[in-house]
Amino acid sequence: MIVRGADLVVFVEVKTRTGYGFGGPWSAVPPSKQARIRRLAAAWLAERDGPWLSVRFDVVCVMLEPGLPPAVTHLRDAF
Repeated sequence: MIVRGADLVVFVEVKTRTGYGFGGPWSAVPPSKQARIRRLAAAWLAERDGPWLSVRFDVVCVMLEPGLPPAVTHLRDAF
């Protein structure tokens, strides 16, 4: 997801998990995935008129565990 304001662009990766068997949602955004997101963000920014004074990369983690309400954590400036 891409969110933008007048001079800020935030690239948001949303990860959902139903348990911790393979780690939490954050573990699904390893350095290789972060590098890919950065490359895609650079391409997206190059295709649009700026100026972009600030660019941020966030991760939204959603845990869906049986019997519990969804738990949402927003990691601002995650990488």
